[in-house]
Amino acid sequence: MARIRTIKPEAFVSESLAAVTLTAERTFFGLLTQADDQGRHRDHAAIIAGQLWVLRPEHTPADVEKDLAQLADAGLICRYTGPDDKRYLHVVTWHQHQKINRPSKSRLPACPHHDTVDGVARAGLTEAAPLPHGTLRKGSRQQQETTVNTGDVRESAGQEDFTEPSVKAHDQLTEQSVSPQGPDLGPRIMDLGSTPSGGASAPAPDTVLAKQLITEYAAACAHRPPKDVLGHLGREVRKLLDEGIDPAHVRAGLERHRVKGLHPRTLPSLVHEAMNATPARQVVHRSWTNPADVAAAYGDQL
Repeated sequence: MARIRTIKPEAFVSESLAAVTLTAERTFFGLLTQADDQGRHRDHAAIIAGQLWVLRPEHTPADVEKDLAQLADAGLICRYTGPDDKRYLHVVTWHQHQKINRPSKSRLPACPHHDTVDGVARAGLTEAAPLPHGTLRKGSRQQQETTVNTGDVRESAGQEDFTEPSVKAHDQLTEQSVSPQGPDLGPRIMDLGSTPSGGASAPAPDTVLAKQLITEYAAACAHRPPKDVLGHLGREVRKLLDEGIDPAHVRAGLERHRVKGLHPRTLPSLVHEAMNATPARQVVHRSWTNPADVAAAYGDQL
């Protein structure tokens, strides 16, 4: 799930970003919005292309792979393989530039090069395996009547760390840790390599369909149209689908547009024509025959 992230003004005078191409720079900025709260993401060019370049079909997953290679060479991202043999990446300077309030733990494995201290994974960055339903973690307990003596509250790099050394329960039992805000519901970021369990994590159908329609349009052309034309058509198709127009009507309008070669902004009119144009009445041809009674047929005209 995409998030609102921070881009500092210094990014536009960064020597590291200046060493990569403009498309690689755009891919980097896009990764900031798609990475989880620890700066991690699946290292999968096709997934990233579908998230960041959906309306630019000319920028293929192969091009995104080149962008990622440039970013890795510039030291902006780190690519690694997790324990599950899947490829992952993370933004190297994530915690220096992204200040996130109450960040979620990551479901993706930690980087063995940057997220470890003396060979041990950095604490608090990777979510532990979930416990069975109804099971309480050791050292934690929730009671209806508790008196909480909150200790020091420390904030570091935009992340809050609460220390609660003393909790006295109603029945005089002392517990090490009590969370007054309820149980942790888990991270808000799914592993993009797994099968989505709900519609909120799946790609928007109209987005996928718009890309499919533009791909069909480009394939039917004798020569590939300019990328500005495809991009404009993609935006027009997306708007039509958002209005609830049947994809079959949009496809028919695109076919008329391809044949006529008009400006992309005429696509809505062509779709309207395909939807509502009245078919021409078929004229039945009748062969001419001379009348049997000429006087009756023409009267005084002869």
